[in-house]
Amino acid sequence: MTNPYKQSYKQEIVDNVSLAIFNCGLQSCTPSHQWGPGVRDHFLIHFVISGKGKYTCNGKSYSLKAGDMFLIKPSQVVNYIADENDPWEYYWVGFNGTYAQKAVSNLPFKDNSPVYSPKDYETCKEYLYQIYANSGNTMSNSTAMLGYLYLFLAKLIEEGTMISPVQTVAQSSYVIEAIKYIQFNYSSDISVDDIAGAVGISRSHLYRVFVSNLGQSPIDYLTEYRINEACELIKNTNLSISQIAVSVGFFDQFYFSRVFKKIKKIPPSKYLSSLENKGEV
Repeated sequence: MTNPYKQSYKQEIVDNVSLAIFNCGLQSCTPSHQWGPGVRDHFLIHFVISGKGKYTCNGKSYSLKAGDMFLIKPSQVVNYIADENDPWEYYWVGFNGTYAQKAVSNLPFKDNSPVYSPKDYETCKEYLYQIYANSGNTMSNSTAMLGYLYLFLAKLIEEGTMISPVQTVAQSSYVIEAIKYIQFNYSSDISVDDIAGAVGISRSHLYRVFVSNLGQSPIDYLTEYRINEACELIKNTNLSISQIAVSVGFFDQFYFSRVFKKIKKIPPSKYLSSLENKGEV
């Protein structure tokens, strides 16, 4: 039995984004170590790499071993416990976002069986390892983590469908490259044509892979990303609204304010005070 340990990374849940990692980690549990009964407010996947344990969801229990994974959905009452003689060791990743529900609905988990044994054990394990290994707050870290999460989900979706493995990975790679380009260039006056050109595909192809993988268009993703970056600047700097607008790629303050209000349901000038009223800053 591996000596017990827990290594984890956690960040704030981010609203109004397509996909975001909330937490991830690797843990070797003590005998009979238990979590729950309780609920989570995000999606969570555990992947057992050694040992055994039991997962209870919706009143039904499942015995798991190395090579099995189990899914937790938001607001589900769940309980999981390590075996008393051979406690499990597992990776986990928690995520949320507007695309999360769509992605999970296409995973090979079934409503009556929230457990799954992936056919490609080593690849799934490697993707989860890379998510954890790249954990951190830098742009490089967050981009790598998100990229490997997309690849992990794509691998599971591939196993549950008849889509060609090469096609699935290729489409996911286009999305990852596009997201990386957006994250490094959102403050400039970039267009969808610029993003498509950077990835090396046509504008129409980029639109299709974004809608297929993220459930939204490239321009909607870019706009939401800019607004979320603006929120961070409002919370953490003393820049004026006009300075923040320019910093996130909007060169018309009034247009920026209209878009911000449309997405966040509140003007940027009142965003910070609304967080203070909620006790979130």
